[in-house]
Amino acid sequence: MRAGPVARSLLITGLAASTLAACTTTGGRPELPPASYVANKEVPGEEYVIGPLDQLNIFVWRNPELSSKVQVRPDGRITTPLINDMPAVGKTPAVLADDMKKALGQYIKDPIVSVIVENFSGTYSQQVRIVGATEKPASIPYRANMTLLDAMIAVGGLSQYAAGNKARLVRYDRATGKQTEFALQIGNLLKKGDSSANVRLEPGDVIIIPESMF
Repeated sequence: MRAGPVARSLLITGLAASTLAACTTTGGRPELPPASYVANKEVPGEEYVIGPLDQLNIFVWRNPELSSKVQVRPDGRITTPLINDMPAVGKTPAVLADDMKKALGQYIKDPIVSVIVENFSGTYSQQVRIVGATEKPASIPYRANMTLLDAMIAVGGLSQYAAGNKARLVRYDRATGKQTEFALQIGNLLKKGDSSANVRLEPGDVIIIPESMF
């Protein structure tokens, strides 16, 4: 049985509506899939990279006089007993431990070194930055399974004049070298408890919150 003109028209209209619903955007920007308020499964984040101002606990086995607690300087280097100006920023704790082992090997035989990050700031690529109309704009260290809600709690929420539902997230794709902007519904998340507005964040994300025009 062949469909009449009206039936075909309704079918085309329905398909078009379905396509639009599947590609929902806000202000021309794509939306991210929602994340759970509490992660169903905790998964480890990317291997941590040491950043400026991180606090490090450096332990040299059987050599307590060479062990120390140091803060990474703004220039990205550290100084410990027998080692001056060792580059630390951009390295994982394991890589830094290996470099220190090689340096100390000039003075002691087969040193065993471990590096533990006690207080961390991270490099910019491992931080989430929140700017604009929020109570306290800040760069916060990314942690595994971080969501938009976590970030907004960290900066004290939206300011009085924030246009939370016009906020956007800027994400850099290391594979392609391009950045993409995504629409955020922070107002719905914080004021209405809309769980679909809570999205998963990634290291390096930048959240921009404009002010309302009135």
